[in-house]
Amino acid sequence: MLNIVWFKRDLRVQDHAPLAEAAARGPVLPIYIAEPEFWAQPDSAARQWAFAADCLASLQKDLAALGQPLHIFVGEAVPVLQTIAQSHKISALWSHEETGNGWTFARDRRVAEWVRASGVVWHELRQTGVVRRLKSRNGWARAWDADMARPVSQTPAALPLVAAGGPQRIPTARDLGLRDDPCPHRQPGGRAQAIATLHSFLAQRGRDYRFQMSSPVTAFDSSSRLSPHITWGSISLREIAQATSSRMRALPPNTPDAKRWQGSLTSFFGRQHWHCHFMQKLEDAPRLEFENLHRAYDGLRPLAKDMSQTDLARFEAFCEGGTGFPFVDACLRALRDHGWINFRMRAMLMSFASYHLWLPWRETGLFLARRFVDYEPGIHWPQVQMQSGTTGINTMRVYNPVKQGYDQDPKGRFVRRFLPELAAVPDAFLHEPWLWPGAAQLGYPAPIVDHIAAGRAARVALSAVRKGADHRAEARKIVKKHASRKDAPKPRTASSRRANQRTDQAQLAFDL
Repeated sequence: MLNIVWFKRDLRVQDHAPLAEAAARGPVLPIYIAEPEFWAQPDSAARQWAFAADCLASLQKDLAALGQPLHIFVGEAVPVLQTIAQSHKISALWSHEETGNGWTFARDRRVAEWVRASGVVWHELRQTGVVRRLKSRNGWARAWDADMARPVSQTPAALPLVAAGGPQRIPTARDLGLRDDPCPHRQPGGRAQAIATLHSFLAQRGRDYRFQMSSPVTAFDSSSRLSPHITWGSISLREIAQATSSRMRALPPNTPDAKRWQGSLTSFFGRQHWHCHFMQKLEDAPRLEFENLHRAYDGLRPLAKDMSQTDLARFEAFCEGGTGFPFVDACLRALRDHGWINFRMRAMLMSFASYHLWLPWRETGLFLARRFVDYEPGIHWPQVQMQSGTTGINTMRVYNPVKQGYDQDPKGRFVRRFLPELAAVPDAFLHEPWLWPGAAQLGYPAPIVDHIAAGRAARVALSAVRKGADHRAEARKIVKKHASRKDAPKPRTASSRRANQRTDQAQLAFDL
């Protein structure tokens, strides 16, 4: 009898509970299914597959060292499992639970139907602090803390060879039907990269994380940069949480340097909680990937099919990083080239598209999802709605795109790096080049909107919705189901506990 371990977005052998549990019960066949239909979804991109492929290569090496190679299939999950069942008597299917997009949810339902019909037991184990079929948020934070403190699952010492010669080639992006997606500065994936990134952050780069994560000038180095590794599972969140706690306990007391570290690691630890907090929202309400969380906002912005020529032109300018607002465009071009940008800039981009350009959040959200190597649906879609003002419970944040440039890039270092066409613009005009007398010769577009007037109009429109008769009643229901509670997790220090006693209004919810 064979135990199938289905690797999904958990591409590691360390702290992998399904692998450990399956190996303790008998022979194991580890599989990965590259699903062309998944990669054809509008939130998928070749840059994401490139990172996943790095992680698969690392996983292949680690499993081969244990004695049983990874079998990589291309196709749909159910037919692949049926094919395996024709050659092997399957005792159980093991995997981690997944809070993915709507497509993976539907696929897992098809797999569940197949295992029931085939008499196979499917063991789905938790990978993060997300709780499936959660009845109440009460006690959720304490449960997260306890779960992350559990000992990591031990890697099997060896896996007896039960099947050799199976498919082991990692498909290319073109094999999966993905379009070319140049991302010259994408982070490399894989276990070794994940561990090196964690160690460099905890030992060196993270000291000023709390102060430097907001600006793209400093965030590329001072943020942990672990988010794609968490998304694709080359390292577990539990490993990160425990390493963070260990580093905090090891800090020497009462030195200026230690205090800086303590504040930054406290903030970092808190964002690990918020990672699962937002994923829990999508787990509890999968519809928010597609619909306004608060239905009073239905019809506020045009749907994709109703976008005017003006809307389409604005959307295209946004996607190309040609809005005429230097700081916005620099962020979009940095994201194009790196597949990552810090959270505050993600929030600003979503806010600018939703408020100033008045674009439908679903279309902007899909575009940004394709740009993010670390795209995590459970974080992405709640944040898209939060920054678009459609949750009904969060503060409206209309970021001034010019002010953000002055605040986050006062010397223009970031803008000049990604917008070389503005090299001749004096510093005093860099964030508002349309005011410079030589602007007509730059070859850089004028602003596509009056950001002051557009921001004002957006506030008026959303305020009108919030004054509706039924708005507050529906908002109370949303708070009851989705908002954080005061029973915050209890990290290892008093300052950590204070940092996590925050409400759902937290602005920088995930800056890993």
